Amino acid sequence: MIIVNTPSIPNKTIIEVLGIARGSTVRARNVGQDIFAGLKNIIGGEISEYTKLQAQSREQALERMKDDAERIGANAIVNVRLTTSMVMQGCSEILAYGTAVVVK
Repeated sequence: MIIVNTPSIPNKTIIEVLGIARGSTVRARNVGQDIFAGLKNIIGGEISEYTKLQAQSREQALERMKDDAERIGANAIVNVRLTTSMVMQGCSEILAYGTAVVVK
């Protein structure tokens, strides 16, 4: 599966547009992470526990988007975007979406 954030893929021709492929995940912080984050907030610096949580969330959303595209017969996804939103206090959604296409 070719996944790009551009509208086309160099040296490939889009022969069919299948629609939007999407994948998302909703994650919440946990007490352990909040304790370490609170300490980091006092002394400053990157809150690596949250960085890791967000990275895992992005990868899961991208994998789910890829699975969605494969389900509808795509072999590539163009114009990929990622967005995040707060669902509730301490809980956020990562959404990956793009245009599922068939390329040759």
